[in-house]
Amino acid sequence: MPAAPTTPPWSSFACDGGGRHGAHCQVVAGSSPRPPGGSPRRLSAGRPPGQWSRGILNKEELIGLIALRRRSPSMGTISYILREDTWGNGYTTHAAQQVVVLAFTSAGLNRLEAMHHPDNPASGRVLTKAGFTRADTSDRHTEDGTAVPYPVYALSAPPTSGRTTGPVALPN
Repeated sequence: MPAAPTTPPWSSFACDGGGRHGAHCQVVAGSSPRPPGGSPRRLSAGRPPGQWSRGILNKEELIGLIALRRRSPSMGTISYILREDTWGNGYTTHAAQQVVVLAFTSAGLNRLEAMHHPDNPASGRVLTKAGFTRADTSDRHTEDGTAVPYPVYALSAPPTSGRTTGPVALPN
């Protein structure tokens, strides 16, 4: 029997670079619960990790990062950053949509939250396209003590999201 392939320490989302709003991203390098052409990978029922980060690729080039952080057994946050010269092509939206699916299935979460800087409304549109709705505002204080109101977004798992019975480890 051949040895099982090893999973790299981090994996990525690959995007096809299909142009404005035509991008398509997928998890690559073994980070998907269902490898291309394969059966679902079993996830450990051990202690779930606190953070899961992936690169966002355009072809073979790293253009950004996206992270899912477990804040409690049932709630997580997502964050992302994308290289400025690749903005407006849908890369982050597609990566965020895939992280949402992984959060509500493989990770067993039932709520996600995210926020963005008020001067970056495009990030709010990414969250909205990924299914989030504006839920609140959180004041963040600058170095001089000025409060800046950051929009907070939330998303609850749909009743039929395919969640497992409890938290499991996120795919490596």
